[in-house]
Amino acid sequence: MSNSEAPSARAASDVRIPAIKVLLLPKDTNALGTIFGGVILSNIDLASAVEARKAGAHRYVTKAMHAVEFHAPVFLGDIVNFFTETTRIGRTSITVKVSVEAERWGAGAGERVQVTEAEVVLVAVDPQGHPTPIRPEGAPRP
Repeated sequence: MSNSEAPSARAASDVRIPAIKVLLLPKDTNALGTIFGGVILSNIDLASAVEARKAGAHRYVTKAMHAVEFHAPVFLGDIVNFFTETTRIGRTSITVKVSVEAERWGAGAGERVQVTEAEVVLVAVDPQGHPTPIRPEGAPRP
């Protein structure tokens, strides 16, 4: 979408709603005044769990987070959107793609910047921490 195009001009199918949206504050910054990468990673983990819950209401643990590469910094005051998409559902695991986008504040107000993306593998677990089926055995798969 160009900066001059009004949001209402977008097709309804083009509208993306983030799994989580975070305003980053001074406690989240490093010595350079940018946001710690670990803060972004933590929120990627949370966003993937929000997405996983759509497949089945279980507790999920993170098994892997594949190749996270930062393309742009996140600055103090940026609003960061974490968009999610389920890419695979196995018997006990689910893979979620998380795209991270910063909405600039201050001089670049309104600018949206792609920060990073990650593929997160989560495993559904029972109360004892053992892997458990996401869907009941024999349930149809999408």
